[in-house]
Amino acid sequence: MKQSEIKDASTAELQEALVDSRKAYVDLKMAHTISPLENPIQLRTHKRAIARIATELTKREVQ
Repeated sequence: MKQSEIKDASTAELQEALVDSRKAYVDLKMAHTISPLENPIQLRTHKRAIARIATELTKREVQ
């Protein structure tokens, strides 16, 4: 998810996206443990997307 998409999304959508992203990250991590991924950079991409979403949710809670 791009930063502009994250800012435009509602809180409920972000929470759903966070759950989905975390699940996808765990699945990729497990797949990488069993046999190496073709593109291990995907792990970093998912991790950063999770951080972006979580940061936006925290920012909204503070406000």
